Amino acid sequence: MTLELFNNEFHLITGQLKSYLLRITASVPDAEDIVHDTYVKASSKLDGFRGESSLKTWIFTIASNIAKDNLRAQKRWVENVSDICREEAMSNPAFFGEAMHIRATSPHGAFEIREHISFCFTCISKSLPLEQQLCIFLKEVYEFKIGEIAVILNTTEAMVKYYLHTGRAKMIHIFDGRCSLISKEGICHQCSELNGIFNPKQKFQEELVKIEMARAAEIADKETLLDLRMKIVQEIDPFESGASELQLHHLEHNRNVMEKYV
Repeated sequence: MTLELFNNEFHLITGQLKSYLLRITASVPDAEDIVHDTYVKASSKLDGFRGESSLKTWIFTIASNIAKDNLRAQKRWVENVSDICREEAMSNPAFFGEAMHIRATSPHGAFEIREHISFCFTCISKSLPLEQQLCIFLKEVYEFKIGEIAVILNTTEAMVKYYLHTGRAKMIHIFDGRCSLISKEGICHQCSELNGIFNPKQKFQEELVKIEMARAAEIADKETLLDLRMKIVQEIDPFESGASELQLHHLEHNRNVMEKYV
């Protein structure tokens, strides 16, 4: 493969690669650094690419290996990350001052419920064991096949299926007990609280009915509701959406809190 062809292909998948790395690291600088390091390593080892997998799979393999080296040294986030970070935010006037400034001045500063669902999924996923987290994003959001994920994570297809099964079960358990959008017993109301702060004239229920997941909450099974969440994540580019700057500000806050907490 020529360097020119590689550069063209790398450019085409950079957006997906960067968003994947953001979601597993919860850090914009880390995601950007790993994208750069991946390009340097892959472009210097083109002779080693034999076409046994797609170029995209090969690039994601290199990026995932770099990310895993960093992430294994970090502790997993706690399941109640939303509660902890909410309390920290409420006691930090500077946080809301910065957020309100972004909301008022940035073309990417909107607050939308769908965006927050995606943000929440990223935070909750970081409470999973690393292999489960990676498998869920690779399969359910970035649509890699089981065999491709096995290559990326250097494991067997049987283990990928196991990680997906256990990871999905854990995410369902967490969301079922926490999220007020899908359960009347849910204890987390951040979507409605933040909507009230950033969109004080917007009726929360009117916005909620636009979200398929919320409409299906009364009738759909738990597996389907998780799939609808992941569909929302799949449809949102965390760097380019209308709410990207506001949500990245929230994510940075949560990452800083979790680094101190865990």
